[in-house]
Amino acid sequence: MNSKFFDIKKEKQDRIINAALKVFAMQGYRHGSTDDIVREAAISKGTVISTAFALIVSGGCYFLGGFGRLFADRMDVVDGVPAGGYDAVIPAMLSGLPAALIAVVVILVLSASMSTLSSLVLASSSTLTLDFIKGNIIKDMDEKRQVRWMRGLVVAFIAISVVLALIQYRSSVTFIAQLMGVSWGALAGAFLAPFLYGLYWRGTTKIACWVSFVFSTVVMLADISPLKACFPAILVSPINCGAFCMIAGLVIVPVVSLFTAKPRRELVDDAFSCYEEKVTVRKSQALGDPQ
Repeated sequence: MNSKFFDIKKEKQDRIINAALKVFAMQGYRHGSTDDIVREAAISKGTVISTAFALIVSGGCYFLGGFGRLFADRMDVVDGVPAGGYDAVIPAMLSGLPAALIAVVVILVLSASMSTLSSLVLASSSTLTLDFIKGNIIKDMDEKRQVRWMRGLVVAFIAISVVLALIQYRSSVTFIAQLMGVSWGALAGAFLAPFLYGLYWRGTTKIACWVSFVFSTVVMLADISPLKACFPAILVSPINCGAFCMIAGLVIVPVVSLFTAKPRRELVDDAFSCYEEKVTVRKSQALGDPQ
């Protein structure tokens, strides 16, 4: 073994060795490559970093929401809602910070917003192009044409975001938080139950998934329409309404699946065949590291 290997830190040595063992166990010595080992070692470290970052972000959001009520005396409250809407809570919390710290917060918020916007528009444009336009609207779409459509949709989605931001800035309309709640409720309510049941239950049907999609979408759209007045008081909030759609989907999918046509057995067996695949792992991964 190259002597330079022993010059690096012990933690990095262990990560490289574990990655090499995993690559050779899965691909064999003949097919395993150095690039595969490097990627596997990087994934292990990246997983730790992303997990820690997720905990920091989720914990920060929880404490921001929990301590937001302590700033109620700095804001005018009308009918239990802060003046300017819930979007005004965070600015009120930041108003007492030093100018330098506010500048840091603004930079962090801007970078997070740009990162979120970029990931959303890229995912939305590619999904819309590949899963909807290609094959349905445009039958023969080569790779160059797909890229042009994706770029055009990226520009369109960014333009929509700019329009919404200008409306928010130049008028008294404060709907960003409400839109986030509605979109979260519609997406989570529509996809949670079909995703879970589709993973673990062979009896899930296509019609049941569509019923879950339509139910959550219609309910969440009604929650931002004049029909909202017909909702019970607990469902007026988009967050509560979204939680209701998630729970309702968990009931709708199995019930509708029991009374609708089942998918072809061959298709189901092929989809669930991955669970029968045998894999080789180290004992420490399967049973936990010995104490």
